[in-house]
Amino acid sequence: MLYEALCRFGRKLVHKRPLDQEIYEFQFGKCMSTLDLVALGVGRTVGAGIYILAGDVARDKAGPATVICFLVAGVTSVLAGLCYAEFGARVPHSGSAYLYTYITIGEVWAFITGWNLILSLVADAVIVIQTWTLIFDNLYRNWISQTLHESISQHVPQVFADNVGFLAVILVFLLIEFNNMKIRPFFIVFKVFTLVKVLVLSFVIISGFMKGDLHNWKLTEEDHIKAGLNDTSSLGLLGSGGFVPFGFQGILHGSATCFYLLIGFSIIVTRVKETQNHKRSIPMGIVISLLICFLLYFGVSVALTLMVPYYKLRPGSTLPEVFLHIGWAPAYYAVTIAFICSISVIFWGIMYFIHRVIRMMANDGLLYPVLARIRTGTYAPIIANVIFGIIAAIMLFFRLTDLVNLRSVGALLAYSLVAFSVLILRYQPEKKNGGNEAQVQEEDRPAAEKLALQTLFFPGSPTPTPLSGHIASVCSSLLALLLTLLCLVLARWPSLLSGDPVWITVVVLLLVLIIGITGIIWRQPQSPPPLHFQVPALPLLPLLSIFLNVYLMMQMIAGTWSLFGVWMLIGFAIYFSYGIQHSLTP
Repeated sequence: MLYEALCRFGRKLVHKRPLDQEIYEFQFGKCMSTLDLVALGVGRTVGAGIYILAGDVARDKAGPATVICFLVAGVTSVLAGLCYAEFGARVPHSGSAYLYTYITIGEVWAFITGWNLILSLVADAVIVIQTWTLIFDNLYRNWISQTLHESISQHVPQVFADNVGFLAVILVFLLIEFNNMKIRPFFIVFKVFTLVKVLVLSFVIISGFMKGDLHNWKLTEEDHIKAGLNDTSSLGLLGSGGFVPFGFQGILHGSATCFYLLIGFSIIVTRVKETQNHKRSIPMGIVISLLICFLLYFGVSVALTLMVPYYKLRPGSTLPEVFLHIGWAPAYYAVTIAFICSISVIFWGIMYFIHRVIRMMANDGLLYPVLARIRTGTYAPIIANVIFGIIAAIMLFFRLTDLVNLRSVGALLAYSLVAFSVLILRYQPEKKNGGNEAQVQEEDRPAAEKLALQTLFFPGSPTPTPLSGHIASVCSSLLALLLTLLCLVLARWPSLLSGDPVWITVVVLLLVLIIGITGIIWRQPQSPPPLHFQVPALPLLPLLSIFLNVYLMMQMIAGTWSLFGVWMLIGFAIYFSYGIQHSLTP
């Protein structure tokens, strides 16, 4: 009896969502072209982070090697984008990592993905608000924050006095959100401001090549002393000078932060139903927008580190302040005003995505149905907005770096699960009952098909079978576990460099196992139906994507994991008390 109950419980956790059941989607007509999707991806990805985080990464984590950080983050995002692109071509529904994991690896993983997407998007919205107010305040030489602090700090606790400006702005944005969502007119404004952002960042890049100095990439301790920052012969907390002043660990920590700047392209897959030819436009929109964003970020990092010595960047300084260092005050004001305008429209894209994820999960029974209620005609979920406001108000008391790391952890986990889903899905047999090609076949192995050592490396069929699909699924799960263990070991990089034989042996054993299991997956037949886009070099690229995602997650500090753990405990309490009982049944 207990065994049967545990089996039912286990089947429920891994139950996959059938695509023939109704999927919640906003319906606005097929009006978006590939160019519109590129504009959407660039506008959403080039967000608030570049204006405030690029300087912090250069000053405190990587110095001139910030350009390498963006290269690592760019490769990680492109690999994740390729996996999203395949799902965009495969699944004929407006999707997200939540939907893709639900139809591929099961319910509990879908809930984890969706719950983390909500956390990531709310954190993203708060980051936008904090950046917007910070840039606006800097434009007035901190007059706003000082006035608020002096006028109310005597009557309320210090933490509220420091954040009251952010709370006021969040109320304004909520009032705007209750009355918007007329999509098409606003999207035209969105595209205009996206063009403004691209032009502004291009101006920053050109200015960097005009006013930059290559000597800033090979600074020494003598340069630090000549700058009059101290009278010592050591850079101390500012690194050791040169192109990589903070070493390899600095590049890793900087890459984890820079990854946040390349999050946002996934909003493209939420517009499948609005796209004229989703099988072609969605993959092209994702790949092209990511390449444009990477080139912009890479160019800005080069310009920033060439124009200003990294140790002269003020903590918390914004990107436009580099023009004050080179004496271009008018450019500072022009770029700042352009940033304020362009950041304002980003909030709309974030709120749209939050509404969509919450509504999908509520309709699937994983969240309370009250969250799915919307105001007729405006598509604004009232209860969801109120809850968002409460969570965002709490998050306003976190440091900006904590929010960035929290956002990055959620996105990296979602990207890893999407890559894992691609790895599994490509090795599954087609459904024989005419189901959608994206739905994994669920049936028992035929009696004639038996597992043997020869079957692992020499499958008997050129097309996927239930046995080969099962082998690929089990091996993929083992690889995900081994890659996570490898990342945990590699996090002890100083021990490996010191030649510790124990850790080196562990790494070698893990690599041997990973290579062997990867070979088994590589030998399994892949699904034959041609798509407009497929991830190339399977299984290597999805595995590389998972490895990079997990390795960047390992660079997060303990405080970030503590916040993430609290959020997950709340989520599991909701899922096991409500979601598992009311979700879609097999």
